[in-house]
Amino acid sequence: MNIIDYMSKILVFGASGQLGQCLKKVAAEQQITDVIFPGEGTANILDEDGLKKLFEEHKPQYCINCAAYTAVDKAEDEVDTARKVNRDGAANLARFCESYGATLVHVSTDFVFEGNSTQPLTETDHAAPINVYGLTKLEGEKVIAKTLPEHYILRTSWLYSEYGNNFVKTMLRLGAEKDELKIIADQVGTPTYAIDLAACILKIIESDNKQYGIYHYSNEGVTSWYDFAMGIFDISNTQVKVYPVRTSEYVTRAVRPAFSVMDKSKVKAAFNLEIPYWRKSLETCITRLSEQ
Repeated sequence: MNIIDYMSKILVFGASGQLGQCLKKVAAEQQITDVIFPGEGTANILDEDGLKKLFEEHKPQYCINCAAYTAVDKAEDEVDTARKVNRDGAANLARFCESYGATLVHVSTDFVFEGNSTQPLTETDHAAPINVYGLTKLEGEKVIAKTLPEHYILRTSWLYSEYGNNFVKTMLRLGAEKDELKIIADQVGTPTYAIDLAACILKIIESDNKQYGIYHYSNEGVTSWYDFAMGIFDISNTQVKVYPVRTSEYVTRAVRPAFSVMDKSKVKAAFNLEIPYWRKSLETCITRLSEQ
């Protein structure tokens, strides 16, 4: 049976962001018509009256929360704002989903981990964030789990796509503007093409598999920011000299995890997923960017 034959009504929050736009693209490609993408003015996760109107009007079976405060460095100085969006906004959605009988798909982050592991991180590994962004996202996870049994929390990492601001688009711009760049080589993780994550989210909903809880999703493979950048320049045929540097040479306001490679065994087994290798997805994205 095709996905469109029985897909439930889905309400997307954060529809104008990177992942929201990818969900819109994938839904259109798969001819899924029951996905609602309200504008930020009517879908503010901090506006309880607005949320009540949306839930009353649409009565969704599923909500996808792509809305988040993601400015990692600014969050160190804007703790209250980050917490309002990442914890309180998530709490609001969980409460409304609980009241209206909807299931929540919530997007979280690899930054809930400290980053001192040497093995791919599983969903049951201890979460100990080392920056405000990671802390507030973990608080959001916890409040959802406490409020609403019917939830899927998807932790992802190093998100990029043709949409919004992200590392791939920044590197392509800087590679065209500069002769040389310094890129951190001692932070290791996995890039995630937001189109692949969007397809994963819709497949989870399509499956009607009620194995609720936390899941890890990124593309396959392991890389550093330096090697990720080198891949971008190689695939796009950008001529720029790139120097690897240590984190200690490139000080940022927020501390980043040194290692945030996630184990995807659980999500692959539960939803029968095949996850693309990071470089293959990067090739797809850069091809699409070049065609724009």
